[in-house]
Amino acid sequence: MATDSWALAVDEQEAAVKSVSGVIKTNATPEKTDEEEKEDRAAQSLLNKLIRSNLVDNTNQVEVLQRDPNSPLYSVKSFEELRLKPQLLQGVYAMGFNRPSKIQENALPMMLAEPPQNLIAQSQSGTGKTAAFVLAMLSRVEPAERYPQCLCLSPTYELALQTGKVIEQMGKFHPELKLAYAVRGNKLERGQKISEHIVIGTPGTVLDWCSKLKFIDPKKIKVFVLDEADVMIATQGHQDQSIRIQRMLPRNCQMLLFSATFEDSVWKFAQKVVPDPNIIKLKREEETLDTIKQYYVLCNSRDEKFQALCNIYGAITIAQAMIFCHTRKTASWLAAELSKEGHQVALLSGEMVVEQRAAVIERFREGKEKVLVTTNVCARGIDVEQVSVVINFDLPVDKDGNPDNETYLHRIGRTGRFGKRGLAVNMVDSKHSMNILNRIQEHFNKKIERLDTDDLDEIEKIAN
Repeated sequence: MATDSWALAVDEQEAAVKSVSGVIKTNATPEKTDEEEKEDRAAQSLLNKLIRSNLVDNTNQVEVLQRDPNSPLYSVKSFEELRLKPQLLQGVYAMGFNRPSKIQENALPMMLAEPPQNLIAQSQSGTGKTAAFVLAMLSRVEPAERYPQCLCLSPTYELALQTGKVIEQMGKFHPELKLAYAVRGNKLERGQKISEHIVIGTPGTVLDWCSKLKFIDPKKIKVFVLDEADVMIATQGHQDQSIRIQRMLPRNCQMLLFSATFEDSVWKFAQKVVPDPNIIKLKREEETLDTIKQYYVLCNSRDEKFQALCNIYGAITIAQAMIFCHTRKTASWLAAELSKEGHQVALLSGEMVVEQRAAVIERFREGKEKVLVTTNVCARGIDVEQVSVVINFDLPVDKDGNPDNETYLHRIGRTGRFGKRGLAVNMVDSKHSMNILNRIQEHFNKKIERLDTDDLDEIEKIAN
C-alpha cells in the first residue's frame, strides 16, 4: 500500500470496520423515532473515519502555539528524523506511510519530545492524527514492564475499536506489546490486574477499571490521550468522567487531547484536562459560492417538485447529484420515485448503522449509483469529486424554522470543489420557503436566479 500520502494511508487503515480481535461486536443503532433527525456526533465521527479515503482539505494551514514561545519550533519532513525504534519505523512503513502529513510535521516532534510535552490539537478525520498519537503511545511503552502505561479515551466503543486497529497494525513488529479494551461487554474478574501495556476504552468503563475495580494503577500511566473531545462533551457524563480519570494520573504524565472543533465548551474542557499545553490548530479554508451557479424553481406541491426534477434530468447531462430532503419519509419516497424513472439511486437513511451508511457512500463515490438522496445529518463530511449538481428538494432550516445558512453552504459547496463550476437548484413550494430562500440570498449577498423547468431551452442554458 505504498503511497506518498500519509493521510490517505491512515484513512485506509482507519476504514477497517471489523471488530478487533473478536473483543466485542458493534451493535446496531436503535431506530430513531424523531423524523427530523438529530445529529449524533459520535456516529458522524465514526462515519467520517470510514468514508474519508481522500484528503480534500489538505491545503489547510497549520497554526502552532507553543507553551514556551522562546523555545525553537521543530518540524520534520521524514520519519527518520524522529529517531523512532526500528520496529516502530518498520510498522509505519508497512502501513504505507512515506512521509508525515502537514499537521504531523509539527505535532510529532512535540509528542515525542523529551521531557514529554502536553498537546491540544485540532484535527479532522483525514489528517492522520490517530496514527500520530498511536506512534506517541507506542514510543513511550517499555515492553518489559507488564502493566498499563498508556491510556486512550474514546467516546464510543466503535471509535475505540477503530483506534485499536491502528495500534495493532502499527505495533505489529512489536509482538510483545499488548492492548486491552476497556469497553462494556469486556468482563474481567474483580481484583484482576491488567498486564497489557496500552488500554483504550470509553470513559465510564475506564473510570471503573481505575477506581472501583482497580484493574489499572493510574499512577503508572505515562501517556493519556483524549480523542474526539468535541464528541466526548456532547455525551452525557463523559466530560466529568474524563476529568475524574485525568485527576488520578501522575503530574508527569503526558496529556494529548484532540478535537475536530474548538468551540468555547471544548476549550474549557481541554484546559481542565491538559495543563500547560502546546496548541496546534488548523486554519480552515473559507468555503465559497463564487464557483456555483444557483437557481430556484417555483412549485406548488411535492409532485410538482418531482416533475421539475425529472425535467432537469431530461434536459441536461448530470454526472452525479446529491439531493437533500428535510425528513426521512420524503427521502424514502423520492428515492423510490426516481428508481421507478430508471435512475440509479442510493438512499442514506438514519435507520442505517454507520457501517451501512459508509457502504452506501462508498458505492456512490465509486459511481455505482448516480443519485444520492439523503437528509442533511447523514451526508455531512461527504466529498465526491464527480458531484456536479446539488438539489435542495427541501431548503435547510434549523429547529425553529429559520434558514440554516451554514448547512446551505456545506450542501451546495460540495458541487463547486476541485476547481470546477457547480450547479445548485433549490425547490420552493410555499410562501414560507420563498421567504427562507430570500433570507439565504441576503445572508450570502448572492442572487439566486429563477429557473423555469417547463422550458427545456432554459434548462439547457444553465448547463453551459
